[in-house]
Amino acid sequence: MTATSSQKTERADAGTVSGVVVYVCRSCRDEADPNAEPRPGALLAEATVHLGAQSHVEVRSVNCLANCKRGASAAMRSADGWSYVFGGLTPDNAEDLISGAKLLAGSADGLMPWRGRPDSLKRGMVARIPPLNFTEERS
Repeated sequence: MTATSSQKTERADAGTVSGVVVYVCRSCRDEADPNAEPRPGALLAEATVHLGAQSHVEVRSVNCLANCKRGASAAMRSADGWSYVFGGLTPDNAEDLISGAKLLAGSADGLMPWRGRPDSLKRGMVARIPPLNFTEERS
């Protein structure tokens, strides 16, 4: 059984984001100082995990998203919609990732709305990946 878009929005507004997982690369380095510790990716992951726990958004720290040329990176996977990869993030963008997850969870068409999306998730979008059941006719 699938939730209607209004049910998804209500859950997102209530702070319980269902069906979306945020993955944050903890090994992303600082381009200016690749040996700096802690790494920007680790700081972004820690901050996003913390905010996710407060907002009931599932966040997982991963070792590498292989987006090294684009700086600190994260991905969002949606059970019923499109998935996204973002780069060029900073530790200050943790709240943006949580906001993006809520937007994606509340989306009626499975796409993260452009309107209302934080700027870091507009500028930093690397890829949008279709859902497994995608057919061109649906797009």
